[in-house]
Amino acid sequence: MTVKRNKQKQQPKTLGVSMIAAGTAAIGLGAAAVALLFSSRRRGNPAEHAAPDLAADAPPVDIHTRAPDAFRPDPTAPVPPELRESLRPATGPAPSLATDRGTAAATGGQ
Repeated sequence: MTVKRNKQKQQPKTLGVSMIAAGTAAIGLGAAAVALLFSSRRRGNPAEHAAPDLAADAPPVDIHTRAPDAFRPDPTAPVPPELRESLRPATGPAPSLATDRGTAAATGGQ
């Protein structure tokens, strides 16, 4: 004779999943709120100065407009000896990923 057992219905395990989803959503919303708070409080660097030629209401640039005096280099300034090598013009072939024509022909195109 077989004994029939009453199967107990298990509660669906969605409560734990719902709590995890709610916690993840709360953390995400909190991170978004912090990001918005810090992005709106961003201040400019006090060491920087305004560049009027880059302003939105700046007049159009043409050949007759000049940069402000603070932005113009002094062409008569002496060059210090430690910077002379860095200001020397580049000589020789420019670096490239493509091979030269003579090299490709001499190596058989490899």
